Amino acid sequence: MSTTALAKKLNIPAQQLFATLKDYGWIERFNDVWALTPKGEFEGGAYRDSKRYGRYIVWPPTVEKHQLLAAIESNQRITAAAMRRYYPRLHPRQINRALAELGLQQHSILGWELTSFGRTLGGQQEESESSGAFYVTWPHEIIDHPVIHRELSKQSDQIHRQPAALPGEPDLFGNEESPAPSCVGIDGHILHSTLQMRVCDWLYLAQLSHAFQRALPVEELVLADFYLPMGNIYIDCWEADVPASQLSSRLLKRELYRQFDLRHIEINAGDVERLDEVLGRGLLGFGIRC
Repeated sequence: MSTTALAKKLNIPAQQLFATLKDYGWIERFNDVWALTPKGEFEGGAYRDSKRYGRYIVWPPTVEKHQLLAAIESNQRITAAAMRRYYPRLHPRQINRALAELGLQQHSILGWELTSFGRTLGGQQEESESSGAFYVTWPHEIIDHPVIHRELSKQSDQIHRQPAALPGEPDLFGNEESPAPSCVGIDGHILHSTLQMRVCDWLYLAQLSHAFQRALPVEELVLADFYLPMGNIYIDCWEADVPASQLSSRLLKRELYRQFDLRHIEINAGDVERLDEVLGRGLLGFGIRC
């Protein structure tokens, strides 16, 4: 049976099974497809080929009784921090914000509070015994919810081309890749680069009102990548390779920030994997806590 069919037999989310088999060392990610390891082959895994749908992994019926798989709890609940197992490029705070953006929870002085909509998806309000902070737990099946998976996949840059799979056998860790990467932010801003898109999405999910391509308050027409009215903060993204034609204008902008004592933050290409740290620390320096 396919991995997805096996998940149904075990009554667990398909994504949980894919991640578990990877953790056990039975399968691995190779060139955007799942491949068997020698250990997976030893446990009975094999490939099935289809002219129409390509190659996918199948398992013998006996694997359903394997003690490692039998130990998986189908009724396990999951937190935003635990969901990072399936979206490792996202910080738990980003996952919480994404769930809030979808209307499943909301942030208050007490922590993350469950909404009525979140309750319909199985969310439960919890309170930390140590700190008293509120948080939400979810049924493990939420990681297979099509909307949750779609939104978190987009934000974790997991959208890659994958070979077609048989119906009911989606490659749950690989997604489509367009010929040219889309640079449209969650809020509808049309950006010029992936770095700008990541910054734009971060600001939006942090519920920070922002403008794109905002003119600096100087006589010359000089545009900042982003502007936050709250705090009067300008944010610019520096790509890894800045064309010579743009370098001089970028340096001029940096000088104008210094000359007019304007609040600004620079985001470099190397910061893309730690935006939560870089932007959070930078904004906190200007009195904005996210």
